[in-house]
Amino acid sequence: MKRNTTISICKGIAIILMVIAHAEAPGWLCKFIFEFHMPLFFITAGYFFSLKYLNDEASFVKKRVKGLYWPFVKWSVFFLTIHNWMFDIGILNERYGNEMGGVTHPYSWHQIQQNLWNIVTAMGGYDQFLCGAFWFFRGLFVASILYLIIYKLMDACLPKKAFPIIPYLICLLMLLLCAWKTFEGLKIVTLVQGGYRDLMGCFFFGCGFIFRQFADRYQAIISRHGIYLWTGIIFGIVVFLFSKYLTANMNWRSTFTQFLSLPIPALLGFLMTYNISQWIDRHEGWLKQALAYIGDHTLYIFIFHICAYKVVSLWKIWYYGLDIRQIGCHMVIHEYSQEDWFWVAYTIAGVGIPLALYWLQEKLSNKIKGDRASTAAQAH
Repeated sequence: MKRNTTISICKGIAIILMVIAHAEAPGWLCKFIFEFHMPLFFITAGYFFSLKYLNDEASFVKKRVKGLYWPFVKWSVFFLTIHNWMFDIGILNERYGNEMGGVTHPYSWHQIQQNLWNIVTAMGGYDQFLCGAFWFFRGLFVASILYLIIYKLMDACLPKKAFPIIPYLICLLMLLLCAWKTFEGLKIVTLVQGGYRDLMGCFFFGCGFIFRQFADRYQAIISRHGIYLWTGIIFGIVVFLFSKYLTANMNWRSTFTQFLSLPIPALLGFLMTYNISQWIDRHEGWLKQALAYIGDHTLYIFIFHICAYKVVSLWKIWYYGLDIRQIGCHMVIHEYSQEDWFWVAYTIAGVGIPLALYWLQEKLSNKIKGDRASTAAQAH
C-alpha cells in the first residue's frame, strides 16, 4: 500500500499528544487528550488492515510479531536488565514515585526471572516506571490478531451475502463484550490487566478498517467544501465537552459509565485529528515534513520518552532547588507540575531526544555500512 502521509501526520500528532499528557500538562488538557489519543493509534493501525490476510494469516502474524512482539520483548528485557542499576545511579529510588504515592523497588533475582517469563509469555512484566506506555504493544498485538481470527470465523460461519457487514458485526461484538465486562467487573485472566484495553483496541482497530472503505469519499466531501479546519474544530469542541462532563479514557480499570463515555469522543477525536492532518498534508512545508517524520517513528518515542524526561527533571530540580532524588518521580516531577510550564520542556525532550538518538544511530549505521562496502570494493 502506498505511504499515506495523512495517517503518518495523524500518528505524529497522536504521539505528541501522548507525550504531553504523560508530562502532566494542565489537567483540562490531559483529560481532553486522554479521550482519544490512544484509540487513535488503534484506528490508524486498523486503517491498513487488508482482506488479503484472510487467506495469508501467517504473513499477518509474522508482521505483528516483528513490529510489536519483538520490539516489546527486546526493550522490556533491556530495561529489566538495567532496572537495579537505575537504583545504583539514582535514576530510580524508593522515596519518590507516581502521583498516587506508589514507588518501585530493586528486583530480587527471583523477581527478575519471573518478570522475564512474564515478558516473553504474556507481554507483561515490563518496568512500570521506565516503560509505562508498553501496554500498547500488547494491546495492539492482541487486538489485531483477534480481529483477524473473528473475521475469519464470521466469514466461515455466516452466509456469503453477509460478508460486507462483517466489519460492523465485529465492532458490535467488541462493544457488547466490553459492556458485559465493565458492567459485571469481569477480567480475562489470561491477559495482563484483564483485557479491557485489548477488546476496546479491537473495536477501534475495526473502526479504522471501516473508515478506510469510506476515506476517499469522506476526503472528497471535506475537500470540496474546504471544511478541514472547521469540522476539526467542531469535533474538538464535542470531545472537550465529553472530557469535561463525561470523562473517559482507555484505563484498564474503566467502569461501565466510563466505557459508555469513550467511543463517541474517541471516534470524533480521530476525525478531528484526521481533518487537521488532511489540511496539513495539503500544505507543503516543514510542519508537514516534521509531523510525518514523527509519525513514521513513533516506536522510538513510545520506548524512550520516559527516559528522555529525566533530562528535564534534572533541570527542574536545579531550578526549584528540589531533592535530587525527585528524578525518580514517575513519569515527571509532580511538584509545581500544574503551576509551571515545564510540561512544554518535557514534551520537547520526550519527542526530540528519542528521535535525535535514532537519527544518530542511523547515521552511524549507514557510515559503517558504507565503510564496509568501500572496503569490500577495494578488496576486489
